[in-house]
Amino acid sequence: MRTPVTADDVDLAVSSAVSLLRPALHLDWRVPAGGLTWSCWETLEHAADDLFAYALQLGPKQPPTDAYVPVVCLPARDGGPRSSIFVEAASGNAGVLQVLEGCAALLVGVVTITPSEVRAFHGLGVSDPEGFAAMGIVEVLAHTHDVASGLGLSFVPPADLCDRVLRRLFPDAPTETERWPTLLWATGRGELPGRPALTEWRWDVTPR
Repeated sequence: MRTPVTADDVDLAVSSAVSLLRPALHLDWRVPAGGLTWSCWETLEHAADDLFAYALQLGPKQPPTDAYVPVVCLPARDGGPRSSIFVEAASGNAGVLQVLEGCAALLVGVVTITPSEVRAFHGLGVSDPEGFAAMGIVEVLAHTHDVASGLGLSFVPPADLCDRVLRRLFPDAPTETERWPTLLWATGRGELPGRPALTEWRWDVTPR
């Protein structure tokens, strides 16, 4: 039986990330995030922007099912992530976490009040509030892993949370393996026994 992903799970994912990163505010977040070309700062901005964008997509009274809600989304530098949300540099690393938590609260609120039958556009297909919540969670967990790798930290989110998003977005992923390594594998970030690392991956946003 699949347990649905909820708005509370979005809060849990972001709380797990912030609990890891708050003690690391003194570190340099301008270093590369794991194997990405983005810095840790940019990677967390990107995760916050995803949470904001998913909330925005579900927010209109009649969410679009054929396009994104039209906000400007640009990179701050060549090679940087495209974003509508940027953190004020003077706020420091603490400001990054504030923005991440704030954008998470927007998605939590929108998912909470949006009826389950509502549908909205995503680049990989039309999805529902649960799907957008799950996508937000994966963005936060995967990119917190990237940031943790760049900062020399170890990040292990709750296994049951990983299981819920795996079953929602990656229905073909193995179910007998450890949940966090499996989610990393499903997002192209590692290997599993007998399964090589993925060079390409995508999630399934189809409403269940």
